[in-house]
Amino acid sequence: MSTETIRGFAEPHPLFASRREFLRKTGAGFGWLALSAMAHAESATRPQAPAAGGLDPLAAHTGHFGGKAKSVIWLFMNGGQSQVDTWDYKPELQKRDGQELPGFDKNTGFFTGDVGPLLKSPFQFPQHGRSGCRVSEIFPSMIPHVDDMAFIHSCFTQTNNHSPALFQINTGFSRMGFPCVGSWVTYGLGSESRNLPSFIVMYDTLGRGVPKGHAQNWGAGFLPGVFQGTALNVQGSPINNTDRDPAMGDAQQREQLNLLRRLNQRGQGGAGGEDAELAARIESYELAYRMQTAAPEALDVGREPAGIRRLYGVDEKRCGHFARQCLMARRLVERGVRFVQIYSGGMDNERSWDGHVDIEGNHRQFAGETDQPIGALLTDLKQRGLLESTLVVCCGEFGRLPVSQRGKKPGRDHNPHAFTTWMAGGGVRGGVHHGQTDDVGHKAVVDRVSVNDLHATILHLMGLHHEKLTFRFNGRDFRLTDVAGEVVRAVVA
Repeated sequence: MSTETIRGFAEPHPLFASRREFLRKTGAGFGWLALSAMAHAESATRPQAPAAGGLDPLAAHTGHFGGKAKSVIWLFMNGGQSQVDTWDYKPELQKRDGQELPGFDKNTGFFTGDVGPLLKSPFQFPQHGRSGCRVSEIFPSMIPHVDDMAFIHSCFTQTNNHSPALFQINTGFSRMGFPCVGSWVTYGLGSESRNLPSFIVMYDTLGRGVPKGHAQNWGAGFLPGVFQGTALNVQGSPINNTDRDPAMGDAQQREQLNLLRRLNQRGQGGAGGEDAELAARIESYELAYRMQTAAPEALDVGREPAGIRRLYGVDEKRCGHFARQCLMARRLVERGVRFVQIYSGGMDNERSWDGHVDIEGNHRQFAGETDQPIGALLTDLKQRGLLESTLVVCCGEFGRLPVSQRGKKPGRDHNPHAFTTWMAGGGVRGGVHHGQTDDVGHKAVVDRVSVNDLHATILHLMGLHHEKLTFRFNGRDFRLTDVAGEVVRAVVA
């Protein structure tokens, strides 16, 4: 006979087998009501996973409609690539070299005391492709792909400072704490890979540091943490905490995880239903276990044929670091990873596309690091039939001014009023040039495209409606495009 019976009390219901469980189940009642309401609100705005997906937050979803792109590779030219020295040829700027720009606001850039006259591009812009696209000479490997690219020349942003501009291009807001594009895409669509993270980020591997704003650029903000980007390490294991203890064999680890699953599942089911947070935690342990084998294989570019490694330039001193990242990106999307973002350049001015000094030397260097790998990525995706389902995006956080920043070797200061973004694959109409800047490339003036518009277009190509993909937080529905955004239909095939 039990102690409870002797004292005159009946045995407790199994649902309340302990005092802690009783308090959790009763005291959290209103919390469960709130969670239920949130889940109902989310179900109306987030595309739904197949029934087999259960409570796995990364289970693959169908979009709001049929998008052609299944994955994204975002090539981020960190520091602010100069549009007038890369993709936006301005013959008038060449003619007016050395002249003052009438009405120019010296507060536009960051270094207001160093403003000089108009500065022509030091690069030649020959025409290429059926579209007759004028491309800077610093991109010889990307030239063959101009007819697959759609150029948006009229992009603009709201700030001239790196950190807030990085936050805006990544999250839609110029302040920290909001989910980035990769998090919204994986929240909306889940992942087609069961063995790898859904969202992977690669930053500079030459010791030049991470972008300003650091991990906030690939953070999940108020979305569940499972949707944040996984940044690959520069040294050691590419992904933290995936190396098995050398003293533990695979069978022993599998038994350990089975025991952990059984213990966790004791809190599942019953009258209270399944605990979504606990189910997600169980799945995270299983994913980490699967990644121990899958991640090293996916990231090992040495498994590629010698011809492919030469195509990318993996063994070239000038571009090998970025080549390995581009090749890894192709291997990752091939294995179902939803979103990959690669940063070219690090923290400081001379260590990124931030060409305040010697714009010619700066852009020749970083074009040399990225041109061959990006050209190879487009070639490789196309010959494998992956370009149709992979959206490639390339831009920085803002552009650069057409006037010079004075110095021994002139550079260009920040320009929030104009920058160029190009896209390829994934439902993009190739050979298109949308929007225009003024005669010297200072401001976007025709068919202006905001960051909200860019984000709406990326989501559209992925099959997501930017106005319907929302998440309720602090009493209001948030979305990537806030209360703005229009799809740039001209670049959609």
